[in-house]
Amino acid sequence: MSARLLAALLLALALPGCDEMDQQPRYDSYEESALFSDGKSLQSPPEGTLARDDPAWMAALAERPPMSQALLARGRERFGIYCAVCHDAAGYGRGTVPARGFPQPPSFHIQRLRQAPSAYFVDVITHGHGVMYSYADRVRPADRWAIAAYIRALQQSQDTDVARLGEAERARLAEAAHGE
Repeated sequence: MSARLLAALLLALALPGCDEMDQQPRYDSYEESALFSDGKSLQSPPEGTLARDDPAWMAALAERPPMSQALLARGRERFGIYCAVCHDAAGYGRGTVPARGFPQPPSFHIQRLRQAPSAYFVDVITHGHGVMYSYADRVRPADRWAIAAYIRALQQSQDTDVARLGEAERARLAEAAHGE
């Protein structure tokens, strides 16, 4: 028996199995359902749900919020959740994902990204860039600005002249350097 004949025979035997997918159990939109307590298969979205293109949702992208401690704290939290796995906690691009063979993202501390406007980071989070995919479905618009503010704080923290620090901050820095 030739290889072609064997392949054709196997294909002919496999085709009827594909027909099983035509008859999967499912509910039509307005059909009754025993799955939910109200007996409906079509459920309303949870309270507070907004469409991604909802004007109220998108208004948060239009204008940068004022800098505040709360904005930085939120940005730090969101950065830790969504960004640090690739960009690492300090923003150098040496996170756990690139350590496992994926492409390394650029450091936030390179001159090009230091000079980029904060809106650039918001745009990259929204639309993706290079091998980074869009996080628009994961990160709320207001949180994108918070992450951008935190990236600015990271950049400042890695490029601040020690002479600009107060005496207490210099002492803590010296203590941390001796503790390594």
